[in-house]
Amino acid sequence: MSELRSYVSANEPLSVRKQCALLGINRSTLYYDAVGESPENLEVMRHMDEEFTKHPTHGVLQMQDFLLALSFTVNAKRIRRLLRKMGIMALYPRRNLSKLGHAKYIRPYLLRNLAVIRPNQVWAIDITYIPMAKGFMYMTAIVDVYSRYIVAWDVFNSLDAKNSLAVLKSALAHHGKPEIINSDQGSQFTCALWTEYVEEVAKIKISMDGRGRALDNIFIERFWRTVKQDYVYICPASDGTELYKGLSEFVSYYNNVKTHQGIGRTKPVDLYTAAA
Repeated sequence: MSELRSYVSANEPLSVRKQCALLGINRSTLYYDAVGESPENLEVMRHMDEEFTKHPTHGVLQMQDFLLALSFTVNAKRIRRLLRKMGIMALYPRRNLSKLGHAKYIRPYLLRNLAVIRPNQVWAIDITYIPMAKGFMYMTAIVDVYSRYIVAWDVFNSLDAKNSLAVLKSALAHHGKPEIINSDQGSQFTCALWTEYVEEVAKIKISMDGRGRALDNIFIERFWRTVKQDYVYICPASDGTELYKGLSEFVSYYNNVKTHQGIGRTKPVDLYTAAA
């Protein structure tokens, strides 16, 4: 993969997109550079991510106590900064959390009491922090709620809204479109770029979790817990290319081999393709 990437040049007559298509590589792999922090901060972030995966209601002060028990003396300001960089927010009810300028893009939660009875009825999208041996990246994934099938995913070195939109476009190109797509109220989704494309171009209904509600996007949260505990924490990648390859193998296993108790101990691929 790294050898193929070296052949791509912005100075060639062909566009970067066409060069990648001819070489059979994903254009986004050209930008798989891990985000850096100091070695101590990276270790702190890895520990906080593991703790948050187990206890998503833990806030700054509880994280501070948790780190102190591990012999890390970290002030609250530093913990808050690192959690924000990781895209982590404790799950508990809050007031007045909508960012000014983004409130008009927030949509209601449409899944309450909705019977999800078929594939491509509801998709859920989310972003998570992925620790690596040296640095970290962010993974965006979309799950079909009915079958638990991961319809698209990718890794990036930023939380830009365009990354989430790229993953959605990939899912639409390969699997058609859902009736509803659910997300949290993160800035990647409460913006014109996301809402205008989803609603006006793709003609998909947007649903958004209530702020601080742990169960509104439970199926994608379960996938994050599985991919981190079964792969990311056990096999920290040394670079973005290794991470992408490892995640590709794990997502394939998750979709095509692993059985899920929540869907009657069947494989997501069987449930998704049987009725899609």
